[in-house]
Amino acid sequence: MEKLAKIGLTNVKQVYKNLSVPRLIEEALKRKEGFLTDSGALNVYTGKYTGRSPNDKFIVDEPSVHDDIWWGNNKPISPEKFEKLLHRLQAYLQNRDLFIFDGFVGADPKLRLPIRVINEYAYQNLFAHQLFLRPTDEELKTHDPQFTVIAAPGFKAIPELDGTNSEAFIIISFEKKLIIIGGTHYAGEIKKSIFSIMNYLMPKKGVLSMHCSANMGGDGSTALFFGLSGTGKTTLSADPDRMLIGDDEHGWSDDGIFNFEGGCYAKCINLTEEREPQIYRAIKFGAVLENVVIDEEKRIPDYDSDRVTENTRAAYPVDFIPGAVIPGVGGHPKTVVFLTADAFGVLPPIAKLSREQAMYYFISGYTSKLAGTERGITEPQATFSSCFGAPFLPLSPMVYAKLLGERIEKYDANVFLVNTGWTGGPYGVGNRMNLKYTRAMIKAALNGELDNVAYEQDPIFNLMIPKTCPGVPENVLNPRNTWQDKAAYDETAKKLAASFKKNIGKFEGIAPEVLAAGPKLEV
Repeated sequence: MEKLAKIGLTNVKQVYKNLSVPRLIEEALKRKEGFLTDSGALNVYTGKYTGRSPNDKFIVDEPSVHDDIWWGNNKPISPEKFEKLLHRLQAYLQNRDLFIFDGFVGADPKLRLPIRVINEYAYQNLFAHQLFLRPTDEELKTHDPQFTVIAAPGFKAIPELDGTNSEAFIIISFEKKLIIIGGTHYAGEIKKSIFSIMNYLMPKKGVLSMHCSANMGGDGSTALFFGLSGTGKTTLSADPDRMLIGDDEHGWSDDGIFNFEGGCYAKCINLTEEREPQIYRAIKFGAVLENVVIDEEKRIPDYDSDRVTENTRAAYPVDFIPGAVIPGVGGHPKTVVFLTADAFGVLPPIAKLSREQAMYYFISGYTSKLAGTERGITEPQATFSSCFGAPFLPLSPMVYAKLLGERIEKYDANVFLVNTGWTGGPYGVGNRMNLKYTRAMIKAALNGELDNVAYEQDPIFNLMIPKTCPGVPENVLNPRNTWQDKAAYDETAKKLAASFKKNIGKFEGIAPEVLAAGPKLEV
């Protein structure tokens, strides 16, 4: 109670601290926060907000961090506005039950961050328990949280009073080491706000923080998979022949790579046991489902339904995946893969990148949106998200790109750009890349089978394309060869190259050799 009082939480009704999974589920059911499915998972509906709300995320503009923050990417809020909103939140939580989870972020003991998550809802506390690293009873005795998250979905901001954009808010104060979340029931805001904290703290310790999945081969070699939603990051890293380290957030230090989290947060839309057996079987007692349509009588999930949202989610501990690497640490990655779903159909299905190219395409973070995915989109659109995770970057992309370049050079990692998008033409004309071929290319990259093959240089994108790859027809490897209309390919490729040039021009401080590694528009 003394620790709660220090952050202004007084006169609370009852505190439930570090409850077990069964007890948290019992509390959630008792409070009618959700219900059990036929597999024992807890399903909840998050109401108006079924995904992240980037326009409602703020960083307090405090003197100690003002010069560090990438304000072009992050919304500031004044310390005065933050204090007033915090006081109203503290008043709201009086005479209410609170659930507390004490745990860690970062599987490397030398770099882990002790955190505390305080929740109004039991299911969100269960989410935190399953997503972050769970301490032993012995570790709990000396646990001293360095950052605290307070999540109260029932408390809504008043925009004209609080300086927010809506009733929802996610606000980080680095000076107070405090994150406050309100107005949204979507539990992913808790996870990603902590990721933003790690993206600030880790680079200052010389550690590259990364929005990527990671796995390990039988020989102990590790690999990283970067990619935005829809590029296949989860599908391709969940390889039955390799062991999962983590599905979303990692650090790369001088000792190797390590998972930030203790759990996974997988999309469930169109999930089947045949396609993704590991994820399907992980959805059992202890897992939290968000916004999945459930048969009311039989309690069977309908993973194909997007009636509530396409962003249906499952949260579960990483050890629900058979053979997961526990603790989530590994050596320096031998292979780094950038995944992109190019709906224009002009990027090669696989290309090997130099260090400078890796930095260029990392800063770019390219994929494409398909026609029909959002209102007003009638043809594919290029989408750029720096470091494949711009919404979670407090610092300039150059900070992370520089660290990546240093790591690639120091530890001799091979970097590949893999296009899981279209071939033979753009979306609507060509076809989606055959998953069997993509898996064969990834396997060849991981096994070193592309180290000594002949390459040809793409004249527009400046990329090195392998002429051969085991398990892949040679005519598939060069995208221009898959188009019937070569002139149309050249025009489309130049248009995408121009988009890259326009995007990269928004950033300052990029080394000339990195800029030179990008597409060549003069071709």
